[in-house]
Amino acid sequence: MIGLLNLSCLGLGYVLLRNWVGAALCWIATAALLFLALPADVDGVPVGLLVGYGVFLLAAAADGARRGLRANLRIGTSFRRLALPLALVLLAVPAGGSLAYGAARDEAKEQALLDRLTAADELVKSADGLAFDKAEPTFRKALGEYEKLGREHAGSRAGKLVPARLDTYFATISKPYADKVYCDAIPRLTYLRGLPATVDKDLLGTRPAKTDEPLAHSLYECGAAGIGNATYEPDPRESFNELLKTFPKSTYAPKVAPAFEASIKTRTDALAGGSTPCGTTKELHVIDASLDGMTDPSVEGASDQAGEAVRKGDFACGTDQFKDKDFKAALDTMTAYAKDYPSSPQTAQARAIAIAAEIAEEEPAAGGKLPSGDVPGGTRMVMVVSNDGPGEVELLYTGPMTGKVTLKACGTCTKYPGPLFSQGKKIKACTGPSSKYPKATLLLPAGDYHFLQKRVSTGTATAGDTKSSKAKIEPGYSYTNCLYVTSGF
Repeated sequence: MIGLLNLSCLGLGYVLLRNWVGAALCWIATAALLFLALPADVDGVPVGLLVGYGVFLLAAAADGARRGLRANLRIGTSFRRLALPLALVLLAVPAGGSLAYGAARDEAKEQALLDRLTAADELVKSADGLAFDKAEPTFRKALGEYEKLGREHAGSRAGKLVPARLDTYFATISKPYADKVYCDAIPRLTYLRGLPATVDKDLLGTRPAKTDEPLAHSLYECGAAGIGNATYEPDPRESFNELLKTFPKSTYAPKVAPAFEASIKTRTDALAGGSTPCGTTKELHVIDASLDGMTDPSVEGASDQAGEAVRKGDFACGTDQFKDKDFKAALDTMTAYAKDYPSSPQTAQARAIAIAAEIAEEEPAAGGKLPSGDVPGGTRMVMVVSNDGPGEVELLYTGPMTGKVTLKACGTCTKYPGPLFSQGKKIKACTGPSSKYPKATLLLPAGDYHFLQKRVSTGTATAGDTKSSKAKIEPGYSYTNCLYVTSGF
């Protein structure tokens, strides 16, 4: 009986024996155990401590039993009858305490899991609103915690809340789509769609599959918004290529080609009466480049339309530059046009505009009228041009008719001295034998002309030896023109 009373953890057997030292040791051991064990936490009481305490109780019980057999206790009959049942009842104290402690420990585990869930929720909130490239690591970390709770602790209160948290997770990341910020939504929806490759598919359920339609929609809207914009990110062809490759059967894939065609038509119409044909043409070039980067057969028609629109735009831009007296830009634009579109019906006029623009750079009056590419009819006058200078020379002319001619080098010709050495005497060029000078014959309609001679760089002539002049061609006359070079000093 004394031994059973000592197993109660309270040392009651020693109290009955009035062994206060033994009782005090039991109290101290029990108090120490309670101090170390409470409050209950996830890890519980160390096994070594429990084993040690159990050994101590068994030792106290054995010692109490030994002492009880030797002791001459003066207790009444009634107490003797109650002692054994009381001892057995008191044994329920440590058992009940153990059960209560287990329940407290389970609650501590549940609370710890809920704390982990809350921490993951906070990660999602902290990443919300950040650029996705910066937010993605945080989102992945939160998802990793959700996955552990959902798989390893599915039956816990925290584990049962994971599905709702995943719904919030998907809604938070895809928020730009709900806000119609489609370009920002693309990397986020792509990330969510690709999660089954790295995360438990059963845990994710059908959530990733539900991103297909929003992602296809975002790819289309983002691409459509950037058509013709050179600074738009991402390039429309990236969005459209991904749409046509990944979601060819979506309702948005068939809209790609019409979107391009509508943009091309809008800009082509603007060329006819627009005040900024060069700006419109730049946009057409951007559209053409986007289409060049796409291989899907569905956009072939739009690509052809873009090429034709660019051709029209280039010519309209060069014409506008010439009219605005930006002769250098007009020269570059029309020279490129003639090179890029040799079979175009407007190529002849483009060459004429380029020639007139080059002359106008030296003599602005030459750019007073937009030259035509047509060959004028009617009577023409002869102009014989001779080269009395070193190196080949190119003669450009514009007026009722525009063109250019190249004369071969005069092998024995040199530069004439400039005014400082001519002592006021008039230069007499092309006065030698006629056969000495390379010649070219021009047949020109009557009218006012501007001429520009350009020397080709040689050992005795330098590129940039240019000279502009004017002449009036009248009906019934023939003309000669001698091209020469004077020293610069």
